[in-house]
Amino acid sequence: MSATQSDPKPMPIPDPERPPLPDPAPDRGPDEIPIPDIVGMDAIPAALRAGWRDFRRAPAFGLFFAAFYVAGGLVLAAVATAAGQEWWLMPFVVGFPLIAPFAAVGLYEVSRRIEADEALDWRQVLGVVVAQKDRQVPSMAMVVLLMFMFWVFVAHTTFALFMGVSSLTNVSSSPEILFQGRGLLMLLVGTVIGAGFAAVLFSITVVGLPLILDREVDLISAIIASVQAVAANPVVMLVWAAIIAGMLFIGIMPMFLGLFIVLPVLGHASWHMYRQLMPDDNLPQ
Repeated sequence: MSATQSDPKPMPIPDPERPPLPDPAPDRGPDEIPIPDIVGMDAIPAALRAGWRDFRRAPAFGLFFAAFYVAGGLVLAAVATAAGQEWWLMPFVVGFPLIAPFAAVGLYEVSRRIEADEALDWRQVLGVVVAQKDRQVPSMAMVVLLMFMFWVFVAHTTFALFMGVSSLTNVSSSPEILFQGRGLLMLLVGTVIGAGFAAVLFSITVVGLPLILDREVDLISAIIASVQAVAANPVVMLVWAAIIAGMLFIGIMPMFLGLFIVLPVLGHASWHMYRQLMPDDNLPQ
């Protein structure tokens, strides 16, 4: 052996008193997604009854999560009124249902716990909500908020195209201009465009949002599953979307205070609608 070569190092002798290190937990991969079920119109009253039942069982959670949106609406109204530009609040009020589904994440967890007969502990519920920052909910929230802001931009652009920039300062003092001549056409076109935004966002969130809370799935798969569920139940989902929009509009009217009741009930009901659309026994074989 050459003098420049070093002797091989001896193999370490394991300590018999030291317990072996555990193997790393295997990555189980994404969860399977149930095949969308076909439901009847009776699914809507069933979901609403279940939503009202969950709200009555845990009202503090519903009032807590709704308070953020009531406070946000009141701040928007106060800022617009102070600036003398109340008309700027219109696209936000019309587009409010676009962001309301995100308010339901905490309510979904409450309904899931009631369904599973788990404890309704504040620390655990809020812990689950906070933990969503490391999952797919922030990505869904970004999609929702970007679409909402784009809707506000489109609403303002539509107003300017039909009414002219000079009319922007006259709406607060003369709101009747919205209901005559080009104002009526502008309202019609804006309503159609807003309905299109709402339909797209409803289609990707009605199942997609509770699905990413309920299972380990990626955002794109959740969106696809949601659109498939809506496509499998077009009439029921159209009626369900109209009921959600109508109830939210009613809740917004009394200075947003009606949302203290409407948002929790709809949030819980949306979870139960999701469970009817995507039952566990519909997992692919």
